[in-house]
Amino acid sequence: MTQKQTLSFQAEVAQLLHLVTHSLYSNKEIFLRELISNASDACDKLRFEALNNNALYEDQPGLEVRVSFDKDAKTLTIADNGIGLSQQEAIDNLGTIAKSGTKEFMGRLSGDQKADAQLIGQFGVGFYSGFIVADKIAVESRRAGVPAEEGVRWVSGGAGDFEVETITREQRGTSVTLHLRDDALDYLSTWKLKSIISKYSDHISLPILMRKEEWKEGEDNKGGEMVTTDEWETVNQASALWSRSKKDITPEQYAEFYKQISHDQQAPLAWAHNRVEGSTEYIQLLYVPAHAPFDLWNRDKAAGVKLYVKRVFIMDEAEALLPTYLRFVKGVIDSSDLPLNVSRELLQESRDVKAIRDGSTKRVLGMLEDMAKAETAEDASEEDKGKYAKFYAEFGAVLKEGLGEDFANHERLAKLLRFASTTADTPTVSFADYKSRMKEGQEAIYYITGETLAAAKNSPQLEVFRKKGIEVLLMADRVDEWALSHLNEFDGTPLQSVAKGAVDLGSLQDEAEKKAAEEAAEVFKPVLDKLKEALKDKAQDVRVTSRLVDSPACLVASDGGMSTQLARMLKQAGQKVPDILPVLEVNADHALVKKLESSEHFDDLAHILFDQALLAEGGLPADPAAYVKRVNALLV
Repeated sequence: MTQKQTLSFQAEVAQLLHLVTHSLYSNKEIFLRELISNASDACDKLRFEALNNNALYEDQPGLEVRVSFDKDAKTLTIADNGIGLSQQEAIDNLGTIAKSGTKEFMGRLSGDQKADAQLIGQFGVGFYSGFIVADKIAVESRRAGVPAEEGVRWVSGGAGDFEVETITREQRGTSVTLHLRDDALDYLSTWKLKSIISKYSDHISLPILMRKEEWKEGEDNKGGEMVTTDEWETVNQASALWSRSKKDITPEQYAEFYKQISHDQQAPLAWAHNRVEGSTEYIQLLYVPAHAPFDLWNRDKAAGVKLYVKRVFIMDEAEALLPTYLRFVKGVIDSSDLPLNVSRELLQESRDVKAIRDGSTKRVLGMLEDMAKAETAEDASEEDKGKYAKFYAEFGAVLKEGLGEDFANHERLAKLLRFASTTADTPTVSFADYKSRMKEGQEAIYYITGETLAAAKNSPQLEVFRKKGIEVLLMADRVDEWALSHLNEFDGTPLQSVAKGAVDLGSLQDEAEKKAAEEAAEVFKPVLDKLKEALKDKAQDVRVTSRLVDSPACLVASDGGMSTQLARMLKQAGQKVPDILPVLEVNADHALVKKLESSEHFDDLAHILFDQALLAEGGLPADPAAYVKRVNALLV
């Protein structure tokens, strides 16, 4: 006998439905992901219960999800042949939002059964996402193992109540029929539905079936249209690649999957595929690309890996799962612990996410370390030996950002950095390489930053280092000076910019040289005083230096101060920078400097010395026209 009754929703239903349809799901098409996920979940539950009762499969051992639509009726149906619902389950689980049948199912499990049921998730309010596009939802279901006469139909417009009645249903499982609103009729399209399934549900482990379409010619071969046939086809891959064992996946399959998720035509340089177990359980499949995207330097652009929860796609570019300096990494992270309705805001606050972030960061750095080790490994192939140099040319500058962002991995990052130097024209020198070549008695790792590699290489500040054969690292990336401000030493050896503070070569400078420099400073003091007065608006100090050999002057920053180069970079980025005056160092032995003592154009010559020192480090005079005028006057 058919029983029909009208029941009221739980008191909070109106509020929660509003949340679901307006806040929780900002992207309308997510409703299809949710309903397919629920259908897959129902099949997983049947598979689990059938372990102890194989009769639950009835005459349909093959589990599947079917998606179909009726343009005339304006309906879209998602059907499964999973565990199904009894009438009481329909009342309990569809009449009460935020109560999940799956949650109660998991609650009945204990001991080792919980591990066996790891694929079964809690989907909560996902069913109600259908009201994003529908003004009425009808559910027909029959629980596996019960007679056909004990089926149930549940119907609601998503307002205050719902109707439930007993029906005869031969088919085991559940069908959810959405009566679409007029603004959602574009979902009555095979192409549209296939594209959404491909985006969100391609890796559901069950086949998702849709009816095939074929072209039907019009009368007399005039015109024609696509028509739906009675033949069904699988429209998803029906297998989550990352959930498979590594030994079952070929390098070609890994590379093809990377191309699919990244839209990159080149194969990746490296990848890491791991199942992490413990307090936080997740699978990570992470890739290092072979080349940088055009928007790599846009730190505000959303970037990151794809997030799945139990093989259900949640979001692209989940930036909370990796630090910003690893924004070039592509891949998938599939969590067993996060809720399906997780938002970007919740990702920022979750302890599980922090554990995933830390673990994934270490995994990426491990990949980079393996590539770096292959550079010098005797048994490495030529291709592997060149991978790290290729990576560093594309992403090295971004990696340096980690020095200011990731203090926990400072040492690992420092070991991965590479630079050009006064002995190497390309960025191949590591801090460890440099240390192995340090002169006896050398107490610091010396480096210089410049606007370009050529500017750094030809800087006057390097003259005394060249004279004494001391290697200096050359840094020409815009991020270098900022990054190095967060790294004071490497493996116990301090880092020293040759353009900051007075040059002190310690034991590398003999006593005679030190004494000569002191005497020169004393003899030259009257000229220094006049230079300080002439350049009081440009230089905070003027002093004699021993770092110059061939050049008359150079600019340096005070110890711990901001260099003129960093100040220029920050100004170009629109940031406020305090007025910083550099120190002018002069070579007392240079003919031009000696000429100052007797020159009648002292002030002009002093400004020319300063502006030329500024030009030598890649800057521009504050008043270029005045500089040219002074030079021309002296030439005439």
